[in-house]
Amino acid sequence: MFQLNASRVVYLHREPIDFRKNINGLASLVEHGLGMDAFTHAVFVFGNRSKDRIKILGWDRNGFWLLQKRLENARFVWPREDAPVIDLTVQQLHWLLGGIDLAAMRGHAAVSYQKSA
Repeated sequence: MFQLNASRVVYLHREPIDFRKNINGLASLVEHGLGMDAFTHAVFVFGNRSKDRIKILGWDRNGFWLLQKRLENARFVWPREDAPVIDLTVQQLHWLLGGIDLAAMRGHAAVSYQKSA
């Protein structure tokens, strides 16, 4: 069974795609357009030009899954980084699907010390 758990890697394709692409077209885009392995333990996230639809492609043991979400009165807040593909965590993907701007999310600053006392 396909699970979107924390062990999966999430790759977000930044450029809009033609939403007529099916599993074969998206897997081909992953392999030939991005130079990545479509059969890895990861999911690949794609959006359309108006950012009201998302497709998620993932491999599970013996076949691909293709999930799609269409918003009726809203838009997904797409990350504004320059890279063609952005690595996300599964939690960040859930935030993106929930309409949260990932650029606005900031955690506590990392702290490192040389001695504890």
